[in-house]
Amino acid sequence: MFVEDKILIGGDVYLLPKMANRHGLIAGATGTGKTITLKTLAESFSDMGVPVFLADMKGDISGLAKTGEMNENVAKRVEGIDSFKLKAYPVEFWDLFGQKGLPIRVTLSEMGPTLLSKILNLTEAQSGVLNIVFKVADEESLLIIDIKDLKSMINYVVEHKDVYEPMYGAIAAKSANTILRNLITMEDQGGNDFFGEPALDLNDFLRVDDSGYGVINILDAQKLSMSPEIYSSFLLWMLSSLYEQLPEVGDADKPKFVFFFDEAHLIFDDMGPEFLKKIEQITRLIRSKGVGLYFISQSPADIPDEVLGQLGNRIQHALRAYTPKDQKAVKVAAETFRANPEFDTAEVISNLGIGEALVSVLDEGGVPTVVEKVNIVAPQSYIGPIDDALRAELINLSELKDKYAQAVDNESAYEILANKINQNENIESEVLPAPETPPVPQEAPEEAPQTQEAEGPSLGGFDLGSILGGGQPAGRRTKKTAQQVAVERAASTAANTVAREVTKGIMRGLFGQMK
Repeated sequence: MFVEDKILIGGDVYLLPKMANRHGLIAGATGTGKTITLKTLAESFSDMGVPVFLADMKGDISGLAKTGEMNENVAKRVEGIDSFKLKAYPVEFWDLFGQKGLPIRVTLSEMGPTLLSKILNLTEAQSGVLNIVFKVADEESLLIIDIKDLKSMINYVVEHKDVYEPMYGAIAAKSANTILRNLITMEDQGGNDFFGEPALDLNDFLRVDDSGYGVINILDAQKLSMSPEIYSSFLLWMLSSLYEQLPEVGDADKPKFVFFFDEAHLIFDDMGPEFLKKIEQITRLIRSKGVGLYFISQSPADIPDEVLGQLGNRIQHALRAYTPKDQKAVKVAAETFRANPEFDTAEVISNLGIGEALVSVLDEGGVPTVVEKVNIVAPQSYIGPIDDALRAELINLSELKDKYAQAVDNESAYEILANKINQNENIESEVLPAPETPPVPQEAPEEAPQTQEAEGPSLGGFDLGSILGGGQPAGRRTKKTAQQVAVERAASTAANTVAREVTKGIMRGLFGQMK
């Protein structure tokens, strides 16, 4: 809790606000008190006027929105703290699926091919094809907003690979088909809900309420945890987007924003070295943007050393050493602390009770303090989940509801490419003229009957006999000479030849080259 311009973690251990953006770690086995610690820190940052983002993996963090209740355990943990006051905090509920919070949507163009390759578990060759698809879309101003846009772009690039391969390299149809199949799997996991518009504006996470409290943004991740690729990629997208968008603030008196990564192991599982290097770089540099990162996991071993070395504030709950692997994890956790001569750190870690933790924070000079054993201060908000009725009421009252509640489908790659196909079909149909309707024969007046003229061969209403010079003006039929008969026969043969060639031309246009 926030006491005298400092964050009281427990006992006599305080986290200095100006050191809060030096990042941190909350570790411990399931059921040892990590959630309580997370809530206590989130409340403290909100009290300081710092907005927070965190994921609710089990549904029990939602109690931040409700005033806490005093009981024997809470009273014991806050004994002697005069500033402790039960209260609720300003909370904004979010949900990638739009069921337990405002829907969060991201466009595939914003996500980009690198993170999308991670979601889809693509090989290097398949990622190369995906990169080409995004490159073509960028060059031709075709926005890839949602999954149907990406499918259209993949098919378009493969169909025109003879145009793009000289510029970008090989475009394997097999790789494209694999990407399309993986997109179907992503749709089944809720990808159609996540990718679209209106896209999330990260500035809506950086809000302070009218009373000066930082808004606590809670992402409901109970369903999302079943799709770990989407969960981890969304958090990484948030991290990289914050780094790119926020201005430099230097060494501020307090963070501008605090970001909690729950179940951090999901982020780093199967992460390639190049990707890890980028995350390590962002972790190191983003503190100059005023952002504090706090990773939450069962063991420090879940965090790569490149990142773990940058987490200056450490809170370690109990770890149980039942197996050799567990014992190794305890040893690793103990070695991350500055030793306290009064106790054996590894032994204490194995025997901590619920709500107890070993804590080391950065002092004013940025040096880790000696590790201390403390009881974590109880949260001031409600311990446990809120009911669905209160959640629905808070969502309905949100000032962001009108902005994000309804999805929109603006013109993007899918619509533009569909229009191109329709235009091409119309152009092809215009190449062949529509057959003309034969003229309706006019009846001659009864008072002036005419004898039938000699008819030459015709096609489509045209008198081919006249065209070839074999026709006669209307009048009486006369006896044909041998020369006239020969001319008519020649005209008939020529007309039939022309008719056959015209018919072949029409069939070639409709069905392709005839043999």
